Amino acid sequence: MNDGGVVLSWQVIRQDDNGNRYRVGRYATRAEAQKIIDSLDDLGHHRLYWVERIAQPAQ
Repeated sequence: MNDGGVVLSWQVIRQDDNGNRYRVGRYATRAEAQKIIDSLDDLGHHRLYWVERIAQPAQ
C-alpha cells in the first residue's frame, strides 16, 4: 500500500492482554514506526507493541 507514491512498508502491531492483535498504523520507515511505539510508551500505554515489515507484492 502507498500514500501518494510513498510505499508504507512498515506497520506497528499492538497486542492486548487477551492476545488480540491490532494494526496501529503503516509507515514508510522502520524509524518512523518505532517513533510511534516510543510515543505510546511515553503516554503510559503499557501494551505490547512491535514493528513488522510488510511484504510487498511481486511486480
